[in-house]
Amino acid sequence: MIEKISEKIHANDSSSSDSDDDKSVSPSSVKAKIYRIFGREKPVHKVLGGGKPADVFLWRNKKISASVLGGATAIWVFFELLEYHLLTLVCHVLILTLAMLFLWSNAHTFINKTPPRIPEVHLPEEPFLQVAAALRIEINRGFVVLHDIVTGRDLKKFLIVIAGFWVLSIVGSCCNFLTLFYISFVLLHTLPVLYEKYEDKVDPFAEKAMIEIKKQYAVFDAKVLSKIPKGSLKGKLA
Repeated sequence: MIEKISEKIHANDSSSSDSDDDKSVSPSSVKAKIYRIFGREKPVHKVLGGGKPADVFLWRNKKISASVLGGATAIWVFFELLEYHLLTLVCHVLILTLAMLFLWSNAHTFINKTPPRIPEVHLPEEPFLQVAAALRIEINRGFVVLHDIVTGRDLKKFLIVIAGFWVLSIVGSCCNFLTLFYISFVLLHTLPVLYEKYEDKVDPFAEKAMIEIKKQYAVFDAKVLSKIPKGSLKGKLA
């Protein structure tokens, strides 16, 4: 009788522990439904590739990340202050290197030194085919989007593309390509790590912003876009 009573007590304890486990699982399932910017489901490190570049962008090793950012800053300052162009620097370095190798190869008998060992470079075909295949898929997607825009099928994409080109034209008129590249590089080294640190505060704000944008677009669609005679326009073009 004592053994049966103890078994019943253990059974009740296990059922209560299972119910507690179910209760503990429910908050995590609710947490998984939290809005994440751009609809991401993975951590920021996985979104950036999860390798060494992601470690650099997220400042996993502060010395390496600081040295990379400092090197990029030094290069940008060098070109901006001295007004030296990147293409000119590359050409001058190539001229100097080729001249030194050419003179060394022809004068090694006079200076009693062995000629430089220059390895033959053969690029493999497979990586270039993979890159070309990936680019082909993305280019075809871009052409599909452009086709939908040109044929008037997607007004929302049309407005987004026009706004994007307009912003790029303003940015391009304010700075040169090197400065634009440097700004993008700095943003890539600052925004991901700041977002990873404050994502619990940024995501709710982004959710509210997206809701507001959708509301404003719905109002704009109801007042302006829906009144555009699309059918008659297509009939005239046909």
